[in-house]
Amino acid sequence: MAAIRIKVGNLPADSTRFFGRRHEIALGRNLLSQARLLTLAGPGGIGKTRLALRLASQVARAYSSGAWLVDLAALDDEDSLAHTVGEALGLDLHPGTPALTALAEHLQSKQILIVLDNCEHLVAACALLAKTLLACAPGLQLIATSRQALRIDGEHLLAVTPLSAPHPEAAPGPESPGNEALDLFLDRGSHALGTFVPTPDEKRAAALICHRLEGIPLAVELAAARLRVLTCAQILDRLDDRFALLTRGCQAGPARQQTLRAALDWSFELCELQERLLWGRLSVFCDGFDLEAVEAVCSGEGLRREHILDLVTSLADKSVLVRAEPGAGVRYHMLETLRQYGQHQLRRSADLLRMQRRHRDHYEALVHRAEAEWFSPRQSERFAQLHRERRNIRTAMHFSLGRPERAESAPGMAASLWSYRLGAGGLAEERYWLTRSLDLPALPGPVRVKALWADGWLALLCGDIATAADRVQECHTLAQTLEGPQWTAHAEQLAGLSALFQDDFAHAVVLLENALSWFKDQGMVSDTWATLLLLGIACCLSDDPRGGDLARECLSLCETHDAQWSRAHALWVLGLHHWLRDDAAQAARLAREGLRLHDPSHNRLAVAQCLELMAWAKTRLGDVALAAELLGAAQSAWVQLGALLPGVGRLLHHRTACEQGLRAALGDAAFARRVRTGTELGIHEAVARALGRAPVRNPPGSRTAAPVLTPREADVVDLLSQGLTDKQIAARLVISPRTAQGHVQRILRKLGFTTRTQAAAWWLAQCGPR
Repeated sequence: MAAIRIKVGNLPADSTRFFGRRHEIALGRNLLSQARLLTLAGPGGIGKTRLALRLASQVARAYSSGAWLVDLAALDDEDSLAHTVGEALGLDLHPGTPALTALAEHLQSKQILIVLDNCEHLVAACALLAKTLLACAPGLQLIATSRQALRIDGEHLLAVTPLSAPHPEAAPGPESPGNEALDLFLDRGSHALGTFVPTPDEKRAAALICHRLEGIPLAVELAAARLRVLTCAQILDRLDDRFALLTRGCQAGPARQQTLRAALDWSFELCELQERLLWGRLSVFCDGFDLEAVEAVCSGEGLRREHILDLVTSLADKSVLVRAEPGAGVRYHMLETLRQYGQHQLRRSADLLRMQRRHRDHYEALVHRAEAEWFSPRQSERFAQLHRERRNIRTAMHFSLGRPERAESAPGMAASLWSYRLGAGGLAEERYWLTRSLDLPALPGPVRVKALWADGWLALLCGDIATAADRVQECHTLAQTLEGPQWTAHAEQLAGLSALFQDDFAHAVVLLENALSWFKDQGMVSDTWATLLLLGIACCLSDDPRGGDLARECLSLCETHDAQWSRAHALWVLGLHHWLRDDAAQAARLAREGLRLHDPSHNRLAVAQCLELMAWAKTRLGDVALAAELLGAAQSAWVQLGALLPGVGRLLHHRTACEQGLRAALGDAAFARRVRTGTELGIHEAVARALGRAPVRNPPGSRTAAPVLTPREADVVDLLSQGLTDKQIAARLVISPRTAQGHVQRILRKLGFTTRTQAAAWWLAQCGPR
């Protein structure tokens, strides 16, 4: 039998302060009340060991034989596992007695807690040990730390996530945990400098460091150690190459915790060859992704498609991937630090360009598939999918414009996204893509004419009449040279829209009727619907008695094909028809119905139209206070969309008349106050106000939206929100620092802000913290 040296535990005392993790500790204590094996799982550097020790120390009193730590980091021999555990418990194991047997005999009568730390490289051996000991020792409980679960019966898993590290300008939620990573950084900064009392600017820079490092404790501590030689601003400047910067960990600690790269090297080396290959390939996704995208982009050349699901599961098990459910199926994402590491590995394999092409091809196909199913029961589903994938689509567009071997790819995608942009806003961004695409040489004729048609539509909506006229002319001329009358029909539809915007209703009706006849004959349902909509507007505004019938036909087409997104626009035209015939109550009812159909942020054009119409209707019905607020909300919605307020000249005349009536009823001062109240509403709040519901508050700053920015400006403000300087932004976007500075100044003027901080806060309210 083994001779026992009596000890009551060996948990080390804290040498530094412990920060955050209140939720995880509470959850861990609750799980320990019902589980005998609790595994803390997470990627390298996430703080599993510190959390396990804090949890063990808090519950140690419940174990008469104490709480014990067994560090397995340096152990590379599975056969020595039981000996290592026994030695940590103070056992002198006699020769000839199997270590696992002696260990089981020792523990069988004990009330004891054992922390098995760093199990990831010995998962199978640790699983066998845990299963054997738990079966023999009813008073034993285990806490394991690992990159992945041990996967034995009775195991409870607690996923260890990064410390909270919100952007310093992000509005805190009602239950915000604060900035745990910043607290850690400031404390470790004091260790590095002796004392560290940051100025407000330094503290903001420190918060941005923590935000960009995503609250990964090891990365935050390594960054704080650099305060010995760098300021917070200088550390922030160098985070683009975080693996070169974060290299000065505690010399007494394990080698893999002394640099950020070493921590990830350890994780990478624990992966099988195919898992490593997939990790690198997944780095081409700039945001979340679903399984379909992984199978399409990453399979082939060493990864069989049928193996992708198991490999994704393995990487999720090993804490490389994080599972997320935004409401429409499972998606995955990687911490940015892990993604950058994977991209480094992908570059080393010389496979980056091929994977970027496959990424482009997948999202190009997705965009075209969404367009093909646009006027169908899947309309709203496809819209939501495009919205989720907007950053991946933007990355694919950027890549396409820089690769001349497939010139048609970028304009094809841009033209296919035009209707999505009418819902999401961002007309300026869409026009940016189209303009850049139309500047490409040697575009195939059908691709060019479609891009001209799409940009002509959007130019008219944005009030760019001169460019629209050029697009109409070139679209018509080019269409005449192409085989297939569909291009002529589209050119006539665009010319009809142009005439409509110029209040040339007679000409608009003729052109739109010609296009409608051809689209109907060919069974082109979505083009039929769009042309019906435009023709209905033209007839309504020109007092043509067919206006109501056309609007109802348009609405019927939506209902037949269950195209709910389009239905809101048809309801607006029908409501406009009733308002023009002095039936304000029916107009208000139809506008209200249009506002009920969707998430407002998915159909901004329809929201702007319906809010505008409701304001006009409420003015006639005498509800002038609400009407003025809705007029302000509509004005804000038009700005968010990036469209001319409110478009067609005759409609603008009716809006002016509405304003004059409200001023007369309320007085100038009261009218201005009510309109200002409306403009300050976010889009969800505005819809709730129109529907008489209690408003759901939007994030501060959400009333001003990205559509007023070009894609380049959107890229700039996105980088600005990450705390990058003009010089860093210039390097990232491959432009001069002066150009970057000019972009920042134009962004501030456009948004009405005076500081970079305000612009960063606004962007985060639009897109959410990264």
